[in-house]
Amino acid sequence: MSTVIWVAVVVVAVVAIVAVGYLVLQQQRRHRLRDRFGPEYERTVQERENRRDAEQELIAREQRFSSLDIRALDAGTREIYAKKWMEVQERFVDAPGFAVTEADHLVTSVMAERGYPTENFEQRLSDLSVAHGRTLDHYRQAHEISTRAAHKEASTEELRQAMVHYRALFEELLEAPGSPADDNRASRRTESVDGDPGRTGATVPTDRNAPQADSTAPETTDDAERASRRDTQGR
Repeated sequence: MSTVIWVAVVVVAVVAIVAVGYLVLQQQRRHRLRDRFGPEYERTVQERENRRDAEQELIAREQRFSSLDIRALDAGTREIYAKKWMEVQERFVDAPGFAVTEADHLVTSVMAERGYPTENFEQRLSDLSVAHGRTLDHYRQAHEISTRAAHKEASTEELRQAMVHYRALFEELLEAPGSPADDNRASRRTESVDGDPGRTGATVPTDRNAPQADSTAPETTDDAERASRRDTQGR
């Protein structure tokens, strides 16, 4: 075999190795981004023209996030904010629209305390997605309801849901460290919030005018029969 052929074989082999290495690195990067951003990965892919652009966008978010001074809250500050949230929830009964607006401001305040820029809502979403991608959709939904509430276009039930959505991110911001949040813990909290609004932290108050269970409801048939037997037997 001539030297030229050997050189061609080597070149082809090197190109193949480089191509395989590139594909492996691309797959590893894709898995890492999916793990870190959770649902935000697919959402970003849908919003961009192609997957490559979406992944470049997510990498840019990571780079920006690393330049921010994101810090954890100390125990005293967390306790103060937790009490403020309880106060907001208590006001929900009498003024649900006002309480939702306060909840929005409280979440923004915690973000600022943690070191997140808060001037622009879309930028807030971008920055939060790096460490809180699994609960970020709660924040989107809460903000959308809050915006409609400002124009008197949200029902009381929607306002209650907004409080639940705000709390999902609020609790995570209070507890998460400065580095990206623990995905497993965030996932458990999100499932808890979706399944039972009162399972994590304090419950969102319900309307005090809502119908309540009647403690004086008539006895069931079985109860009545047992009572009758007791009367006839003198016991």
